[in-house]
Amino acid sequence: MTPVTLRSVHDVASLAAVADYFSDVWQTPRTAPPFPAELLHSLVHAGGAVHAAYADGRLAGAAVAVFGPDRQTYSLVAAAERGLGRQVKQAQRAWALERGARTMRWTFDPLVGRNARFNLVKLGAVGTEYLVDFYGPMSDGVNSGDESDRLTVTWDLTAPENREHPDDPDAPYDPDDPAVRGGAPVVATAPDGGPLAHRDGDRRVWCRVPDDIVKLRAADPVLALRWRYAVREVFTGAFAQGFTATGMSRDGWYTLTRTENSEGNAV
Repeated sequence: MTPVTLRSVHDVASLAAVADYFSDVWQTPRTAPPFPAELLHSLVHAGGAVHAAYADGRLAGAAVAVFGPDRQTYSLVAAAERGLGRQVKQAQRAWALERGARTMRWTFDPLVGRNARFNLVKLGAVGTEYLVDFYGPMSDGVNSGDESDRLTVTWDLTAPENREHPDDPDAPYDPDDPAVRGGAPVVATAPDGGPLAHRDGDRRVWCRVPDDIVKLRAADPVLALRWRYAVREVFTGAFAQGFTATGMSRDGWYTLTRTENSEGNAV
């Protein structure tokens, strides 16, 4: 296994390398990075942190975080090679906890199922807010041609690090079991003609996303946008009723749940 080194970076050269790395990930010219080196330098100077992961001496991941009100931190951006994402996020977590933070928030594209599974299942964060066209039009090589809906996740930094399922461990079902959601009524149809959403009364909603939205967007942007609108409708409706996103199955289905109060009523 390749040894990985994680550290916060402050010097101009290291920050410039991080800016280039983000340009490569989001497929923008290095002359127009999504996070310029001078911006990263200012964020560090203001008390934020830029973490970098190095494998075999090369930059293999990076993340940027700043502080918000009420001991919350906000992760502006994070990216890493496969297998390094958890280490990068745990470096952010350690930095934030050392400074008295208790939660961290960030946003991601809800149609990217692998990111949803990483955030909701591997880290144990919860999707708490659906943001419609959050950034407006984007011109990078990954998001161009789509609307920039984002799901806000909130990560309890004090929760156990190895939490694999955000659902109640005593729940009488496996959220990855397709038979469970398949037994609930279909309440929406996907652009491909298959089921988009199942609903189990007032307790759970399951919502499917495409297998690879980035490839779909490049091959058929009109179809990708239809998926955007379909998933948006399910999420905004469910969130308006008090649901949050708590899981993502291996086959691309979100689990949205609504908690109960002490009297057993959904809240």
